Amino acid sequence: MVGVTGSGKSTLARALGVRLGLPYHEMDGLYFNGPGWAVNGAFSEDVARLAAGPRWVVDSLGYPDVRDLLWGQADTVVWLDYPRRVVMPRVLRRSVRRTVTREALFGGNRESWTGWLSREHPAWWAWSQHRGRRLEIERRAGDPRFAPLDTHRFGRPGETAAWLASL
Repeated sequence: MVGVTGSGKSTLARALGVRLGLPYHEMDGLYFNGPGWAVNGAFSEDVARLAAGPRWVVDSLGYPDVRDLLWGQADTVVWLDYPRRVVMPRVLRRSVRRTVTREALFGGNRESWTGWLSREHPAWWAWSQHRGRRLEIERRAGDPRFAPLDTHRFGRPGETAAWLASL
């Protein structure tokens, strides 16, 4: 699964895993493993182990440490290439909900009101990285090093839902 923050990668990857009977792995959950957004020191090794498996679904191919590994092992990429007008309301609603409810996230971390001021906050990240992320995914999807790679590119949530229902 690829796309900008807030596009629905985790939701779709989870549903796809259930639909196809494949193990689903949440990349943020593997990456952040402790309070203070602590990073898993064995992240690359953990991802290498899961990527060596015969069948799997991950909700991001974007982590720099494992990007080439995952793109190289994947046989299919689902690209949620939604415009900002679709992504931004989603990421804003999600972050407001998480902040208000104090929902526990990866490694027991939580979004906070002060976190909204950081450039690392999902809302800021989704806005600022949208164009660059799209160009990076487009480049990788056409890179012959990763061929043959079956790429499903969806520009609207309705297209994605119809594709999932067809499986």
